[in-house]
Amino acid sequence: MRDHRGTHAQLTTKLLVEAYSNGYFPMADSRNGPIWWYSPDPRAVIPLDGFTISRSLRQRVRKRTYEISIDTAFEEVIHGCAAREETWISDEIIRAYVTLHRDGYAHSVESWCEGTLAGGLYGVSIRGAFFGESMFSRQTDASKVALVALVEHLQKRQFILLDSQFINDHIRQFGTREIPRVEYLRQLRVALKAETNFAAGMLEEQ
Repeated sequence: MRDHRGTHAQLTTKLLVEAYSNGYFPMADSRNGPIWWYSPDPRAVIPLDGFTISRSLRQRVRKRTYEISIDTAFEEVIHGCAAREETWISDEIIRAYVTLHRDGYAHSVESWCEGTLAGGLYGVSIRGAFFGESMFSRQTDASKVALVALVEHLQKRQFILLDSQFINDHIRQFGTREIPRVEYLRQLRVALKAETNFAAGMLEEQ
């Protein structure tokens, strides 16, 4: 569902936090296109108690192919996610989420190989809800390993909701499922009451 309201509003931290807290998120039509607000029905979520990974990915995680960090290269991660032929991550989106990161709401998980960023993901965290935005890989499974690390971190912090917004084949393999918007909003309300936060208890290197 696309809501035309606010397409020209400045993406301030206050506006973004309010939007996410009510089930909306922004996307640009293209790198230089207008920004729209979305609240899909159904909504895709990754159950934190039903997260599944393949045997090969589990082996890659155990071998520590990549070193994992959190919030050490947010700007590089969001630019990596935007570096594709067609993208909804416009320059305006990047500026807004870099500010959101500096204000403590947007976070990144990075996968490193021999000191070089191999992949990662970023999203928004409000209390017990994490809203996944985008991920990218420059090496095999780098973003997937980052996602595994993210889920482990959220589980340790007793998060309630991991929102993936839309479903696709890339994330379907992790147990991602679609739920009605009304159910999503119910889960979101519960998550926003949780007494937890993303930054505390930062993840150890994998």
